[in-house]
Amino acid sequence: MHYGPLIAILVAGFGAAFLFGALAHRLRASPLVGYVLAGVAVGPFTPGFVADQGLANELAEIGVILLMFGVGLHFSLKDLLSVRKVAVPGAVVQIAVATLLGVGLATLLGWSLVSGLIFGLALSVASTVVLLRALQEQRLVETERGRIAVGWLIVEDLAMVLALVVIPAVAGAVNGTGGGDGPFGLGLTGTLLVTLAKVSAFVAFMLIVGRRVIPWVLHWVAHTGSRELFRLSVLAIALTVAFGASALFGVSFALGAFFAGMILNESPLSHRAAAETLPLRDAFAVLFFVSVGMLFNPAIVVEAPLELAATLAIILIGKSVAAFFIVRAFGRSTGTALTISASLAQIGEFSFILAGLGVSLNVLPPVGRDLILAGAILSILVNPLLFALIARIVPAEAEEPGDQRAEAVPAAPERHVVVVGYGCVGAMVGAGLREAGVPFVVIEDRTEPAQAAREDGAEVLMGNAADPEILKAAELSTAKHLIVAIPEAFEAGQVVEQARAANPQLEILARAHSDAEVEHLTKCGATHTILGERAIARAMLNLVSAGLAPAGRTARARGAMVVRRAV
Repeated sequence: MHYGPLIAILVAGFGAAFLFGALAHRLRASPLVGYVLAGVAVGPFTPGFVADQGLANELAEIGVILLMFGVGLHFSLKDLLSVRKVAVPGAVVQIAVATLLGVGLATLLGWSLVSGLIFGLALSVASTVVLLRALQEQRLVETERGRIAVGWLIVEDLAMVLALVVIPAVAGAVNGTGGGDGPFGLGLTGTLLVTLAKVSAFVAFMLIVGRRVIPWVLHWVAHTGSRELFRLSVLAIALTVAFGASALFGVSFALGAFFAGMILNESPLSHRAAAETLPLRDAFAVLFFVSVGMLFNPAIVVEAPLELAATLAIILIGKSVAAFFIVRAFGRSTGTALTISASLAQIGEFSFILAGLGVSLNVLPPVGRDLILAGAILSILVNPLLFALIARIVPAEAEEPGDQRAEAVPAAPERHVVVVGYGCVGAMVGAGLREAGVPFVVIEDRTEPAQAAREDGAEVLMGNAADPEILKAAELSTAKHLIVAIPEAFEAGQVVEQARAANPQLEILARAHSDAEVEHLTKCGATHTILGERAIARAMLNLVSAGLAPAGRTARARGAMVVRRAV
């Protein structure tokens, strides 16, 4: 039986990523480490199967586009402005310090200044994925320190997006390719001016044309009622804008995808777009990390241990110490400064993109990429330990005003209802409970739905509802009902199992989309599982029956529906 390299790399990439990712999760490390190690396993530097490197890079490019599209899709100018006085100058100074440290190490290794700058930039930016995961596990997303960390990272991401635009122009000038002399004999300055002019033209085009066309297209597709077509439209927008940005304006795929996501973020359909495309974005992001691992030569650990130790010191100590003193200089508490320092003590996806770009443009030696990859893997492994250490050092009361951790929520009232998830279904349930005067507590791990729940007058617990500590804070022992309104049956099953273990007598209601999900949730301990299609059909039949019945019967039927709604 014959198979092509595409099938081979997809099978090997996803299979190895699953095995190593599951192992990393088991060891309480970031799955990113597992994905990179999976790439090492199928790469040319280890024995056994070797995947097609060229094809892997093509798939990785799609991963970069979708990854940057996701960053833009979650970019919130409002969140950044709320912590701008700390996050913006702090991130700029921290990037400068880390870059200078990287340049210093590169100089000692005999590299050029441009190589040192790219190396330092790659070490200066933390991983968004790793940071958000750590903040969610520590239930810090909704705290002041969490908002500062996220805002700080947004500034870093924007700086790296700018670097991705400038680096090719600098590389062209340095290597004597791509118009190194620049227009009108201005040399590197002319090259940079032309590049910035192209970027400005692209940004203007997106703000003037894209801002109108993209939301209009999405709304038109949404009104067709086709979920498949909507999902396809979002992916088409991301890929088309990224490709058009490169082909027409000479801008990187990454910047084009980022702006596509940022423009899409302004649409009311942005959350639906993010949810519909998340599986494909995650899949190609995995292939991106696998392709990065294929480039990594594990021999660097033995061949250059001192260089690797110095690289790791810049990541874990250099920029973290800089961040600590910057945060303290703005009058924030020691606890906040330590949290920000731990958040930044790792590197990830942007570092990989910069390293790959630098090597492909011949302005960063391959050993620099290997040091960056090794530093990323080790720092991501160490990062959870730093958060655990901070949790032991910092007293519980050392929190900033505005912190809204689960423990800070007032005790839930007796005979209340606990609602897990405050999306469309959860919000409708909450509205009905509020109208009926029933007190309820919402468990949510996303910022905007949690804020909506607070505005609706609910007590909110930020975190994963499958966490026993979160459920304990929700006072399930005195709750009347638990309503699991999240659509993912697998996650809902975990919540139901934990809740049933915490209170065997609790009335648990869950939602499902198929008979198999109903069976799964029932086995997990759900008292009642509502199948969406059945509920819709029953409601339609009730309306039909009410319309065909005599006047008295119609009134009684409508009254029954009102009672059911109140319940």
